[in-house]
Amino acid sequence: MKPEPAAASGRIKQPKAAHPSACQTLEQLPNIGPALAADLRLIGIRAPRELRGRDPFVLYQQLCAATGQRQDPCVLDTFMAATDFMRGAEAAPWWAYTAQRKALYGSV
Repeated sequence: MKPEPAAASGRIKQPKAAHPSACQTLEQLPNIGPALAADLRLIGIRAPRELRGRDPFVLYQQLCAATGQRQDPCVLDTFMAATDFMRGAEAAPWWAYTAQRKALYGSV
């Protein structure tokens, strides 16, 4: 089954921010789509600027606690990418953080 284009489904995809200062909504963060934006809101993150100085592992733990279930480790990779981006790092795909996550946290 072919996925429905965003425009046809009534959803308009927001462009991703190239720099933290251009990022106004969570969905503008590289690697963050509607589902992860909703997860961030669930744990109290409403705006990208609120990710500055945050520990991605703590965010991951908060999400696991809020949902009552262990989240996929790629969520932690994505939180690492988002917090790095908001600190001024170049945008990178979430999977670029997998090796670093494994080295820092083992198997979460």
